[in-house]
Amino acid sequence: MFQRIRKSWAAFYERRPATAQFVMFFLLSNGVTVLQLVLMPVFRAAFAGTALVDTAFQVLPIGSNVDGTSFFIFDYAAGPLPDGGGGLAYFLAVEITLAIAQIINFFLQRNITFRSNTSVWRAAMWYFVAYVVITFIAAAAQGLYMAPLYDLMITTWSWGSTGETVADVVTMIINSAISFWVFFPIFRVIFRRREEPVAPEDVQPVVEQTA
Repeated sequence: MFQRIRKSWAAFYERRPATAQFVMFFLLSNGVTVLQLVLMPVFRAAFAGTALVDTAFQVLPIGSNVDGTSFFIFDYAAGPLPDGGGGLAYFLAVEITLAIAQIINFFLQRNITFRSNTSVWRAAMWYFVAYVVITFIAAAAQGLYMAPLYDLMITTWSWGSTGETVADVVTMIINSAISFWVFFPIFRVIFRRREEPVAPEDVQPVVEQTA
C-alpha cells in the first residue's frame, strides 16, 4: 500500500511539480507549526520567574501608539503579561522557538519538498536573510495584537494560565501564517534543482537498421 502511494506521489510530482511542492510545503509547514506550539510553552515556563521577565526589551521605535507612547518593532516591556510585555523572557521564548522550528523546516523543505541539489550554504544564506525579514514583520505585527490578546484571555475572560497558553498558541499560529505565505515563493527561488548530467554509460547506442 505504502509503495503504491509512494509511486503515485512520484508520478504526480513529475506531472505537476509546482502543485506537489505546494502540497508538501503545506503539510511540512503545519508539522513545524505543531512543533512550535509544543516548544513555546516549554520555553515560557523555563524563563518564568527569572530576572529576564523584569528586563525590558524595547528596540527600534518606528512611530507612536494611539496614547502617544513609542511603537517599537520589538516591544516587550518589563513585567509578566498582561500588565507587562513579558520582558526579555518572552522575546527569547518566541525567538528560540522560531529558530529551532525554522532550522528543521529548512532541511525538510530543501530535501523533501523541493529536492534541491544546489549549494546548501548559498540557500542557507538567503534563508537566513528571509528569516530576519520575516522576524521583523512578525514582531511589528505582534506589537499590534499581543497586549490586547493576552489582556482579553487572562483578564477580561479570566482564563488565567489557560488563557495565557491559548494566547501563546494564537501568537505562534499568526507567526506561522506569516512565515507560510512569505517563505513559499522564496523557497522556490533558493531551493532550485539542477538537472544531473547523463553519464556516458547511461546513453544507449543507436542501432542503425538495415533494409
